[in-house]
Amino acid sequence: MPAARIRALIDRSDGGVPLEPVHVPVIAVDANGADLGPAEVAAGANIAAAQGVRVLLFGPAAELGAAGPGIEVIDAPLSIAKEPNPAAAARSNPESSIVRAARAVAAGDADALVSGGSTGAALAAALFNIKRDRGILRPALAALVPVPGAPVTLVDVGANTEVRPEHLVQFAFMGAALAQVVHGVEEPRIALLSVGEEETRGSPLTIDVHARLTAARGLNFVGNVEGHALVEGRADIVVTDGFTGNVALKVMEGVSDKMIALLRETATSSQRAKAGGLLMKPALRAFRDEIHPEIAGGAYLLGLRKLGVVGHGRFTSRGFAQAILLAARGVTGDVTGRTHDALERAGALRKPGGTLSETGSTVSA
Repeated sequence: MPAARIRALIDRSDGGVPLEPVHVPVIAVDANGADLGPAEVAAGANIAAAQGVRVLLFGPAAELGAAGPGIEVIDAPLSIAKEPNPAAAARSNPESSIVRAARAVAAGDADALVSGGSTGAALAAALFNIKRDRGILRPALAALVPVPGAPVTLVDVGANTEVRPEHLVQFAFMGAALAQVVHGVEEPRIALLSVGEEETRGSPLTIDVHARLTAARGLNFVGNVEGHALVEGRADIVVTDGFTGNVALKVMEGVSDKMIALLRETATSSQRAKAGGLLMKPALRAFRDEIHPEIAGGAYLLGLRKLGVVGHGRFTSRGFAQAILLAARGVTGDVTGRTHDALERAGALRKPGGTLSETGSTVSA
């Protein structure tokens, strides 16, 4: 049954008058590609389903275990997560789990796609089936950087390893719209990741993009930032190409993981440390939860006609549950529709003929 027809009617206790129908988000999840195996993804799906989300779980049924309430298992054992050419694999393997999950979203049987496998495979399957949204040049991955007290979203973190200036300009508008819609930031500060703060520093690409963002209307561009600024709260959105963004994000996540391990090791290194560790345990646990990559739930895949979320293959069940819940919140908040509307108001969508109206960038289709 198409997701748009799946409703839950809630009866009011004061007289039994029914409220408006409430849509229950349906999330298509690819269980293949996770480092810990499909069963770990299935365990995360059960956690998310227990919180009111419906899940269509695509993967090898024999490895997924018992499906709890709210989960429908679709036997799809074929995985293309490790294929070296994701686009070719997505085209030539229509029965693979990620392609079938993307088709379910495109057909309206699910509201959003979640993948814990290869970013390339998820992007290819989404582009061939869900399709780019109108006026979007390139989809982009937007991830919340795990920094306590100074949340910043990095765009792109892996969808586009090679970009043109007009792509980064649109990423800036997409990130700004996401910050407004999801994080409630009225005037998000947009920065460009570079090797220096001066407008003349950086590669020819970043110098060009800096000039375009400075001239763009409807954008609160605060200039270039260096890598250390990612943890200083100087911008709400930091724009870069997918290669640089992916490296930066994984370095930060690796540092977070190492810091957690070192804190645990230090807290158990001696009897005195153990005593102090017991006193610090609640605070350290809260700190760990703030910086752990699983808490963010992965990255939004922006620029599609329906929402996508890409998690880490190394996530545990907790991380996959967070990814599914992140997708469900995005559906409930209509991230796709509201982001498109914000881009349209800003004139940041490609017009017929290949232009971005407000930025002055001429682009090819």
